[in-house]
Order: sequence, then structure tokens, then C-alpha cells
Amino acid sequence: MNPVFFYLGAAFVTLWGVAHLFPTRNVVADFGDISTDNRNIITMEWIVEGVALIFIGVLVATVTWVDPTSSVSRAVYWLSVAGLNVLSVVSLLTGFKVNFIPFKLCPLIFTGASVLILLGLLL
Repeated sequence: MNPVFFYLGAAFVTLWGVAHLFPTRNVVADFGDISTDNRNIITMEWIVEGVALIFIGVLVATVTWVDPTSSVSRAVYWLSVAGLNVLSVVSLLTGFKVNFIPFKLCPLIFTGASVLILLGLLL
């Protein structure tokens, strides 16, 4: 195992999650004149994705810091790789089609982070 890869993957995911939180208000405003319910749903979903990414990154970093070789840590790594790849596919099928560069980066960042975590497991 190589903890450097775990920390790098965790950092990518965490930083991208933080980057999701800052533009939330502008993203919602770009939808124009929509109902309050729709505005709240978009706000909630945008924040939830950011928080979920931060959680994955912090969880990977924490288990790496505590004991990267434990069975719980290994489960966290594998589940994080799987979850990031699911998010990557969803982003590829949806956000990647949007004509806004940060949306096109999501699948690359999610896949890149999962590859880093996988390298940590295998090297």
C-alpha cells in the first residue's frame, strides 16, 4: 500500500467538493426565473454533491491516517473507488454534455481520484 496515493485521491475529491459549495448561489441564479421549490431542490442537490465529495475525501484521508492496512480501511478504499466511478459515469452521461467547462471536469476528477486510491491499494 502507498498512502501518498490515498492522500492525493482524497485531496482531489475534497477540494472538488469544496469548489462545489462556493458557486452554489450563482449556479442556481443561472437557471433564471424558476419556482421556489425548484430553486431549493437545485440548491440542495448542488450542496449535497459538494458535501458528499468532501465526506469521501475526508473519510479516505482519515482511515489512511489511522491505519491504512486495516480491513475497514480497505473496505473504505474499495467503496470510495466504486462510488467515485458511479459518480463519474453519472457525470459523463449528464454534466459532461453541458457547455460549461467545470461540468466537463467532473468525470475526469472523479475517475482520477479513484485511480489514485486504487494505485494506493495496489502499489
